[in-house]
Amino acid sequence: METTWDLTPLFPSLESPEFRKAWEGLRGRIGALGALLEKGAPLAEVLAALDGIYEEATPLQAYLYARFTADTADEAASAKLSEFQVLLLDLKRLAPRLTRRLALEDPEEAGPYRILVEEARLQALHLMPEGEETLAAELSLSGREAWGKLHESLTSQITAQVDGEELPITQVRNLYFRPEEEVRKKAYEAELKAWALHEVPLTFAMNGVKGEASVLNRRRAFRDDLEPTLLANRITRRALSALLEAVKESLPLFRRYFALKAKGLGKERLDWWDLFAPLGEGRRWTLEEAQSFLKEKLSAFPNAARVAELAFLERWMDLLPRRGKVGGAYCMPRGGGKSLILANYEESFESLSTLAHELGHAYHNFALAQVPASLREVPMTLAETASIMNETLVVEAALKEVRPEEARLILDAYLQGAAQVVVDIYSRFLFESWVFEARRARELSPREFKELMLRAQKEAYGEALATFHPYMWAVKGHYYGADFYNYPYTFGLLFGLAVYREAQEDPTFSERYEELLAASGMYPAKELAARFGFDLESPAFWRKALGVLEEKVELLSRMV
Repeated sequence: METTWDLTPLFPSLESPEFRKAWEGLRGRIGALGALLEKGAPLAEVLAALDGIYEEATPLQAYLYARFTADTADEAASAKLSEFQVLLLDLKRLAPRLTRRLALEDPEEAGPYRILVEEARLQALHLMPEGEETLAAELSLSGREAWGKLHESLTSQITAQVDGEELPITQVRNLYFRPEEEVRKKAYEAELKAWALHEVPLTFAMNGVKGEASVLNRRRAFRDDLEPTLLANRITRRALSALLEAVKESLPLFRRYFALKAKGLGKERLDWWDLFAPLGEGRRWTLEEAQSFLKEKLSAFPNAARVAELAFLERWMDLLPRRGKVGGAYCMPRGGGKSLILANYEESFESLSTLAHELGHAYHNFALAQVPASLREVPMTLAETASIMNETLVVEAALKEVRPEEARLILDAYLQGAAQVVVDIYSRFLFESWVFEARRARELSPREFKELMLRAQKEAYGEALATFHPYMWAVKGHYYGADFYNYPYTFGLLFGLAVYREAQEDPTFSERYEELLAASGMYPAKELAARFGFDLESPAFWRKALGVLEEKVELLSRMV
C-alpha cells in the first residue's frame, strides 16, 4: 500500500504550466472582483466572482500546504506558500469593501447567500477604516502568520533523546501510547527537556500572536477577545455559556474515568504520561486492516464509505510519521468534493480511529460540494460533525466484534479522546483566556506561560492527576494559528454526539444527515440546529450528548 499522497492530480509541479495557469487565474479573478466592487456591480455578479475565487484558490492552497507540511524543509514549497499568502493579500485588501458592499443588501433578497449578508452587517460594525484594515492585513504576514510559521517549522524539527536515540518530537509523543510505563515516563521527561530548550522563541511567538490579536480586537471595538471568535464560529455567547456549564458539570464524570483507568493500570492516580496508555494488550492494526475495517463499518452512510474507499484508492493521504513532517493529523479540501489528509499512523486502534475522524472531514467536504464555493466555509463548531459520527460508528462496531480485552482497550481509547476534547480543551480555554487577560498589559515570560498552563490543568483535571505538562502551550499549534481554537472542538464533539444520538433514536434522521452537512456553511449554528430540532442555548442539549459518554464510562467500570 502506498503511504504517501499523490499530488499530481492537482499539479504536476510548481513549475508546471497547469500551476502557473491556476496562479494567474486566481490573480485575475481577485482583480475582477475588485473591479466589480469599484463600479458597484449587481450582487449576483459579485457573489459569482467570489465563488470563482474560492474554486480557484482551493487546489492551489491544498497543494502548497500539503507539500510544506509533509516536508517543512521543502524550500521551494515554503517560498511559494509565502508568495501565495502575498497573493491572497489582494483579496484581504478587498475584504473591508466587500463587507460594506454586502452589508447594504437585504438578507431576504440574497437567496442561499443570506448568511453572507447577515454576517457582513455584523462585521461592518467592527471594521476599522479601510486603510487601517488593509495595513493590518499586510502586516499580518510579518506578524501573527510569521509567528505561526515559526512555531510550525521549529516544532517539526525538534528532536529528543530517548535511551540514547534521537527521535522527532512526534515520535517521542507517540511513545505515550506504549504499554510500558517506563517507556512512557522516559518519553515525558525527554519531551519536557526538549521543549525547555526551545521555550524562548516559542514564548516570543505566543506573545506576538496574542499581542497582535488583542490590539486589533480593541481597535475593532470588540467587547473582549472572545467575541470575534464567537462571530467566526457562528455561535451565540449564550450557547457557549450553556456548553461550558455542561462541561463543568461533567468534570466529576471524567475524574471517575481517570480513577478507573488508574485502577486498570494498577496505580492510585494517573500521571500525565498515563493519559494515553493502553488499558491492556491490544493487537496491531495494519493500514491494510484499517482500510478494510473503515470501508465496512462506515457503510451505514454509503457516501461516507465511498469517500473512505476513494481516499485509499486515489492516494489522498500521507499516512506515516517522519522527520520534517508536521505532527498530528488534518484534512483539507482540494476541490471537486475531494480532500487531502495528513496523518501520523501507528499500528493501533487509536490511529485507526483518528483516520476515521479525518475521513469524516473528507465526507463533509464531499457533501459541501453540493453548494456554492463561498458557502463551503464551515465554522469550527460545526466542522467536527461528520468526523465525530465516523469515529463513533467505528468504535461502536469494534466494541461488538473484538475480544473482551481488546474491547476494554478500544473503549478506553475512545474515552481518553473524549477526555482530551472535554477536559483538556477546557484547560486550554482557561489558559488562553488568562493569557489574553495578562497580555493586554505586557508580554509574558516562559515561566508565566508554564504557571498559567499548570493552573489551568489543575482546575480541569483536579486531583485525578499526580503530574502535569507545563509545556502544552508550546506543543499545541492551535494557539499560534488562531484565537480560542479550543472550545469549538468541545462544541463539535458534543454536537456530533447529539447528531449520533438522534440518528440512533430516529432512523429517518440518517436520511437528513448529509443535508445537515451540506447546509453547515449556510446558517448560523443556532438556526441550523433548530432546523433539526436542537436548542444549543440549553444546557440540557449538551447534557444529552454527554450522556453518550456517561454510558461508556459505565461500561468501562464493568470491564475494570
